[in-house]
Amino acid sequence: MIEEAGRVVAVEGAFAWVETRRRTACGSCSAQAGCGTSVLDKMFGQRMNRIRALNQAEARVGDEVIIGLSESALVRGSFAVYAIPLVGLFVGAGLATAMSGAEGEGLAILGGVLGLAAGFLAVRRFSRRIQTDRNYQPVVLRSALQPVGFKVSLHNPS
Repeated sequence: MIEEAGRVVAVEGAFAWVETRRRTACGSCSAQAGCGTSVLDKMFGQRMNRIRALNQAEARVGDEVIIGLSESALVRGSFAVYAIPLVGLFVGAGLATAMSGAEGEGLAILGGVLGLAAGFLAVRRFSRRIQTDRNYQPVVLRSALQPVGFKVSLHNPS
């Protein structure tokens, strides 16, 4: 499970909108002084992200929380967003080249663009399909003030 700290800014039914700080790895890098990414990060500052997460911990507005997303969901989603359009580009260009021969460079370019567009459409359909799939949803795991493995019990043992 990949975890990130954030603050709840709104609650809508079973979901919470959590605001997190976008961070780069620049703080731990030894090449900070000569790196363009570090310069841009300092120039634009840390920006905030808003993430809609299942509110299983019943967090309220203002709570500092830890949200999580399964590694497999991140890998599958990343694969869909990056690989599918790229595969579409190559397949479209390859098919157009095979159909037009060596002289059809313009057709290969057109086939590549059409394949890329088809890949983007496939990603759009995939993202609409997983939009309500709980396996792909980030989840509010616990309060950020609560240690890992610590369970709050409402039961009084005495």
